[in-house]
Amino acid sequence: MDQEKQSRVLAGMEQLKVTQMMITDPNALFYLTGKWIHPGERFLGLLLSKDHKPVLIVNELFSFPEDIGAVKQYFSDTDDLAPVWRKWINKDEKLGIDKTMPSGFLLKMMECGAASGYVLGSAAVDGARAVKNAAEQEKMRRSSRINDAAMQEFKKLIHKGVTELEVAEQMLGIYKSLGAEAYSFDPIVAFGANAADGHHMPDNTVLKEGDCVLLDVGCIADSYCSDMTRTYFYKREPDALQKEIYQLVRRANEEAEAMLKPGLPLCNIDKKARDIITEGGYGPMFTHRLGHFIGIEDHEAGDVSLANKNLTKAGNIFSIEPGIYVTGKAGVRIEDLVLITENGAEVLNHASKDIEVLG
Repeated sequence: MDQEKQSRVLAGMEQLKVTQMMITDPNALFYLTGKWIHPGERFLGLLLSKDHKPVLIVNELFSFPEDIGAVKQYFSDTDDLAPVWRKWINKDEKLGIDKTMPSGFLLKMMECGAASGYVLGSAAVDGARAVKNAAEQEKMRRSSRINDAAMQEFKKLIHKGVTELEVAEQMLGIYKSLGAEAYSFDPIVAFGANAADGHHMPDNTVLKEGDCVLLDVGCIADSYCSDMTRTYFYKREPDALQKEIYQLVRRANEEAEAMLKPGLPLCNIDKKARDIITEGGYGPMFTHRLGHFIGIEDHEAGDVSLANKNLTKAGNIFSIEPGIYVTGKAGVRIEDLVLITENGAEVLNHASKDIEVLG
């Protein structure tokens, strides 16, 4: 059990006025324990309490010998969970639960009177995970370094007659050759007009001369995610429309990054990029928020949007990814991950943002 992370979650629970919390999200459990357990349909929960040592309630199918700094309470497939819960949960106190707890287990907890009430406590864990410590920051840097190197290899896959699917199907092997474990999300490969669909999934579209080539890609290394987007052009320089929207998106990306520091309302960062694109005449074609938080998961709690008035904190890592999508014609998105530091920010991606013609 990581004591520093546990202390931050307990502090978050105190703010929520919750003395005990059951954490069921495997990602959050890995964050706290360094142990991956994927229980399927079986119950898995880590009970954090200010009154006693953490308790991991886990099916005996996932038993393990190593000490994780928590009591391991095993149960079998034939056990009734109600006595197990009642053994450890203080029935006279409210229980914090996270947003991923299956309703079937929550209803059974309620039926057996495990606690006096139930409170959504995800903010306690999400708030802790949003501030990466030094070790996490270094893992995020490494994941992004691999992503930068992979992007250089992905560009070599762009050639006459290739389809989006053919490019996408080769990406995982490249990631693994560079030291990554897996995708952090399924890659987006979009040629030409398909790039105007912000979340286009690769299909059998064949690359044509003059197409924009949008690659939105990320990998997992050391259990931490990367995410980056670059937009290229095939065989010839971008036409007037492509060049105009590319330059606007790049300016929005770089000026948003230049303003970053601790204590900045996240909504102001989105507004900075959005105003640039709106003043350029393409406001309605920037159809999504500017960014999302990232770490163990590609999308973690927290975003960079006009609706989020929370302040940036040192240790936050999120994406800056403005885009312009002209339906039926072209799309451009440029995305980096950024780390808020004590005095400013560090951009984790270093792949060039200059206009680049492939092939």
